[in-house]
Amino acid sequence: MPKLTIDGQEVEVPPGSTVLQACEAAGREIPVFCYHPRLNIAGNCRMCLVEVEKMPKPQASCALPAAEGMVVKTNTPAIHKARRGVLELLLINHPLDCPICDQGGECDLQDLTLFYGPDHSRFAENKRPVPDKYLGPLISTHMTRCIHCTRCIRFFTEVAGVEELGAVNRGEHMEITTWVEKALGSEISGNVIDLCPVGALNNKPGEYRFRTWELKKTESVDVLDAVGCNIRVDSRGSEVMRILPRLNEDVNEEWISDKTRFSCDGLKRRRLDVPMVKRDGRLQPAEWRDAFGAIRDRLQGVDGRKVAFVVGDLVDCETMVLVKELAARLGTPHVDCRQDGAALDASTRAGYLFNTTIAGIEQADVCLLIGTNPRWEAPIINARLRKRWRQGGFKVARIGAVHPLTYPVEDLGAGPDTLQALLAGDIAFAETLRRAKNPMVIVGQGALARPDGAAVLAAVCELADAFGMVRDDWNGFNVLHTAAARVGGLDLGLVPGEGGRDVAGILAGAESGEIEVVFLIGADEIDTKPLGKAFVIYQGHHGDRGAHAADVILPGAAYTEKNASYVNTEGRLQRASLAIFPPGEAKEDWKILRALSEVLGRTVPLDTLAQVRARMAEMAPVLATPDVVTKAAWGTFGRPGELGKAPFVSPITDFYLTNPISRASAVMEECSALFVRGGQLGATGTHG
Repeated sequence: MPKLTIDGQEVEVPPGSTVLQACEAAGREIPVFCYHPRLNIAGNCRMCLVEVEKMPKPQASCALPAAEGMVVKTNTPAIHKARRGVLELLLINHPLDCPICDQGGECDLQDLTLFYGPDHSRFAENKRPVPDKYLGPLISTHMTRCIHCTRCIRFFTEVAGVEELGAVNRGEHMEITTWVEKALGSEISGNVIDLCPVGALNNKPGEYRFRTWELKKTESVDVLDAVGCNIRVDSRGSEVMRILPRLNEDVNEEWISDKTRFSCDGLKRRRLDVPMVKRDGRLQPAEWRDAFGAIRDRLQGVDGRKVAFVVGDLVDCETMVLVKELAARLGTPHVDCRQDGAALDASTRAGYLFNTTIAGIEQADVCLLIGTNPRWEAPIINARLRKRWRQGGFKVARIGAVHPLTYPVEDLGAGPDTLQALLAGDIAFAETLRRAKNPMVIVGQGALARPDGAAVLAAVCELADAFGMVRDDWNGFNVLHTAAARVGGLDLGLVPGEGGRDVAGILAGAESGEIEVVFLIGADEIDTKPLGKAFVIYQGHHGDRGAHAADVILPGAAYTEKNASYVNTEGRLQRASLAIFPPGEAKEDWKILRALSEVLGRTVPLDTLAQVRARMAEMAPVLATPDVVTKAAWGTFGRPGELGKAPFVSPITDFYLTNPISRASAVMEECSALFVRGGQLGATGTHG
């Protein structure tokens, strides 16, 4: 490991480090524009200049390898003069529009000019105007501000895998643009807004709507898919203004999907803010006591086995604790959190987790995708797979429908027959799996949410055993979920009890009259037509599909409006925090169920959030500690049986409209019309 002397302090850094990284290790702050730790080095802004002994002129520290015995100076008059000169040149064409720029207050150029820049300019020439570029409905451009750091180009090429942004012309005529004017076809394109060190790329839906210093910042987690990206919710008053990523190396690094970032306008549209009771065939506003009274009157004398609970995809763990407790007191075994009917076995935790972990993808050398399209189901996991592929020595194969991904994929076949052939060793890729050091398989809900899902799960379990995917130091079996509530629900045992019905059975029972009362707890992804004869209580935050079938509506809180726990696809418990209060008379979901239990005479004695979380830890000890992934014991799961002939199909047909929040978002609707129905999203990718 090379040792350097930086401003008189000796520091030792790993081999391959740059002088910039060595300076950071020594606690020296080096200003940068083009450098970013997750992107390839460009070395074109020259802001990170330092003096190195025995070198005749200042060096760009981001592109200079650290070597043994180097003596580096970062705080000399010559360096300050060089940085001042760099900024003077950068500001030649920069417009003086800080008062109207959305980056004002969090602009790198603004901050560095304050500390390192000149107090006047020696250039009197006219500034160069550059026309703004169209990049789609999510990113606005002000290209006169662009300083050509090329972070956006490198992000799309390296991380997003969609090579649609580049530089044209040379010298003072250089411009950043798309090759042909079109919207950027990536599910994670919004991250360039955070990467841009000036105000050239901005949040288009939120442009000119707020100032950064007006916003209250709340750390939370995303629930619009099962990755559990760490986010920061920025709110003003009673409205969420924007959502930004938070750094978490084990989950999302510092990226989030466009659905996470831009669907926040859906949090204020189509909201349920008052209880409602159906009278004379129409839902009408009511008081809480009236709504609870209507439920109590309907449940009077009803056998508990004629009551059922269906739990939706955005429900938090605290609410699910109350659901399980209330169901037990009502005497019903008909409880299910698997809205899509996925044949997941709750008895073996390893059978429904992403056991490799998201960060563990970087240790794998072979990956088999079964019935999943990670680019739409989990864009951040897809980005991690691409990152691993770019490191080299990583092969990916797929069984299922063909979707454009951002790395090379070998298509083995479309359905269960290919899976059986692979198990039998009749496909050449079987030998690749056998020779792999750390092979992994990712099975999606497209393979499990079908009539033969249990048999598919058993076959994939057999595959993992047959090809040595599970060892003491490695578990390559992974289930990729699409619902934020799914793993938490399975951990808490929200599956049918003895003699209980699953979602399909509940719907069939409601249609036949065997199930008389159905609680839909945020359940919006089921076919509500069979519920016509049943008395339906819907508890949720948006007037979506479930609310349309309801006889009583209990307005709940969205994920930004409560302190709640969610478990991501790898089994990591994370906390979401209250950023704003629920609208109108809406309440936190667990509190609604607690109050309802008392009205029904089946009181659940959990009065505080701390008590609910203590009970949650009793039900599932793995949920006692946040932000920890507990290794699950391996076993057998699924149910061996005959596999069907139908090909595996991803459950997501529209990336932008997968849940009530995004379906209520005008921004997501615009994206869906342009990218999905217009056929652009996912149609491109690069393997460069």
